[in-house]
Amino acid sequence: MTVAINDNAVAEETVHIDESVDHARLLEALIFASERPLALSELQSFFPKELDIVPMLQQLQQSCEGRGFNLVELNGKWSFRTASDLAPYLKREKTVQRKLSRATIETLAIIAYHQPITRAEIEEIRGVSVAQGTLDILLQAGWVKPGKRRETPGRPLTWQTTDEFLQHFGITSVADLPGFDELKLAGLLDKNRPAPLFSAAEPNLSVLESSDDEETMESMAEEL
Repeated sequence: MTVAINDNAVAEETVHIDESVDHARLLEALIFASERPLALSELQSFFPKELDIVPMLQQLQQSCEGRGFNLVELNGKWSFRTASDLAPYLKREKTVQRKLSRATIETLAIIAYHQPITRAEIEEIRGVSVAQGTLDILLQAGWVKPGKRRETPGRPLTWQTTDEFLQHFGITSVADLPGFDELKLAGLLDKNRPAPLFSAAEPNLSVLESSDDEETMESMAEEL
């Protein structure tokens, strides 16, 4: 049985039910089958006008005590709810891995190789503006953090990587980040591609081979 009730109006006509129907069972079925909490007037529309359903609701509410669900009244509307003391046992947490966007990967790489760096400098290197959501994602991941302000007009905030960034990518310091030439030799970048982001200092590529996040580092390199 599915109860379809207009959200904007209560049924104008009282539903005529067979006298042999157990009113208490019908009331329970109405609340159970409804897709949303029902107001007293909505429930009453299914019963004869002379029948007071409030005592039945109270009795049903008492009968649910100590069970896995309760009959709850909120703002004058009735519905069945899971017992509050059981809620912690019904929660299931699942870790969902999401691939970083190209803009986020590029921003992270620029910060890693040019830190400390201001937002304006990131935008100058990328050639496009940096959306606030991009930095928010990196902040939530714990990979970047605000640094000191530059002693220049406007005192812009700088950005730098965190210890969590180093741990995630399996390196001991930013000096161990693979250089452009090493990435090309490893086949992670096009050999004919110019170096847009990397400095002359070239660290050890073995980091990529030993890191548990090799695939992520490859994705970063491809996007660069």
